[in-house]
Amino acid sequence: MTAPMTATTTAPPTDPTAVRWTTFDSPLGQLLLTADEFGALTSLSVPGQKGGRTVQPGWRQDPGPFRAVGEQLAAYFAGELKEFQLEFRTSGTDFRERVWTALDSVPYGATTTYGEIATRIGAPRAAVRAVGGAIGANPLLVVRPCHRVIGADGSLTGYAGGLDRKVRLLTLEGSPAVPN
Repeated sequence: MTAPMTATTTAPPTDPTAVRWTTFDSPLGQLLLTADEFGALTSLSVPGQKGGRTVQPGWRQDPGPFRAVGEQLAAYFAGELKEFQLEFRTSGTDFRERVWTALDSVPYGATTTYGEIATRIGAPRAAVRAVGGAIGANPLLVVRPCHRVIGADGSLTGYAGGLDRKVRLLTLEGSPAVPN
């Protein structure tokens, strides 16, 4: 499966007024969405997310760049969308970008492990902790499906948005990884 999203890696803007933001009400709580000056999605954060973004002075509230994101999120949460088709930009180390790109290939309703992600990017199995760190730093929760990564023993380990949200997302997708 190829990633349906268009990704571009760039440095974050140095001018805070270049950042656009809006919120989106969802079953996970009010999501904070940010975009760059070109309208590409740069982050999606859930309330209380470890490492999540918060509105900064100088950012401009502007729902305009987020219409497609909002429509696709609504369809996803309604169970009608399985692949996001969005333009986004992330900024991370080469290692993190490789991990995040590998997340894009995990199909809707399926799961993978940290070790399998390490293998996909050509990293040794010993890099599992580093892979976990990169996944935990994913700036695009929900859209870039880090919730589909589970422990090698099948446990629903870690999720920056909280394990309860991970269970909700996997349940929405009909994943067999969620215990009944």
